Amino acid sequence: MKIFMTDGTATGFYTAVFDAYRYKDSMITSRDMQLGLDSEVTDVTADDAKAARVRKRIDGIDKYAAGDIDLALRSNEGLKEQAAFEYVRLLVQKGRPVRKMLSLPAVIEMNEIIGRVTGELHNMKGFLRFMETASGALYAPYSPDNDITDLIAPHFKARLGAQPFVIHDIRRKKAAMCDGNEWFMAEVGEAEVYLSEYEQAFENLWRKYYSGVNIKERPHERQMKGYMPVRYWKFLPEKKGDA
Repeated sequence: MKIFMTDGTATGFYTAVFDAYRYKDSMITSRDMQLGLDSEVTDVTADDAKAARVRKRIDGIDKYAAGDIDLALRSNEGLKEQAAFEYVRLLVQKGRPVRKMLSLPAVIEMNEIIGRVTGELHNMKGFLRFMETASGALYAPYSPDNDITDLIAPHFKARLGAQPFVIHDIRRKKAAMCDGNEWFMAEVGEAEVYLSEYEQAFENLWRKYYSGVNIKERPHERQMKGYMPVRYWKFLPEKKGDA
């Protein structure tokens, strides 16, 4: 099998599609994996010209397909590139949109991957918690399963108006930053954040309230997990240290 190793970018993926498409037994991935004895690995260098040719072909078949592929590539799934590759093969084979061909394995897998990405995107619009910093800006640390920070930023820009904010993806060391007028993406490392006195007082008050209403003899952890997955608890003031 020929394995095409990409850099994890969309351009790298489309370049790999250009190079791998002519081989029937080929695979595209951005992750190290256990190789078989018959595996032949090729490191793919992102090429704008090759990627553009593949995008043009896909757009000519289905103008919405590239958007679907973009969502899939944001996934944390180990086989996301291969799933997207099989989807591209199916598109070219059929010569028309395939997203409604729900009995085909390539479509089923793509829909499942996209569903997990869009599901987390929807959840984070309600789960994300902002803290007021000493400078007056709002700061929201989180660690999403999927790479969605630039997708949720417009939602919070519209919601918060002229309020400066930072949405920090700790896992990927990137952040959406808004100065009150425009928002932009930036690579960031560890962040040392100083909370405002109001925020510290509010969090202390909230923890006291939570402790007061939470009856130890009648735990409701199962219900809480139904409302919010445990992996998000570490960013809640009342649950810090529990997850």
